[in-house]
Amino acid sequence: MKTAKAFNLGVLFLIELGALAAVGCWGFTRDVATPLVWLLGLGAPAVLIVLWALFGSQKASYKTRGGVRVAFELLWFGAGVAALVAAGAYAWAIAFALVCAVSKTLAVVWRQ
Repeated sequence: MKTAKAFNLGVLFLIELGALAAVGCWGFTRDVATPLVWLLGLGAPAVLIVLWALFGSQKASYKTRGGVRVAFELLWFGAGVAALVAAGAYAWAIAFALVCAVSKTLAVVWRQ
């Protein structure tokens, strides 16, 4: 069980990075002028990083708990799923949503 819990912690970290990558992918796949593509591709993940630093990380300035934490994480990981859908990567969006749901459920059950 200890190994499974450690593995899930790794998965939790990877899905956090996955949300950032998904939003970056969305930004870089927009059909707009090149400077705007770069702004969206780098700026959207930067916004998520700031939000995670303020509200989601272990050392967050504004700790979220309970229902607020659940809502924040639904928005965070939901942004990753929505970004993949908007980028046209439907299979990746489904896979990402499933991995997020399973890993976050295990994290709640195991109090991670």
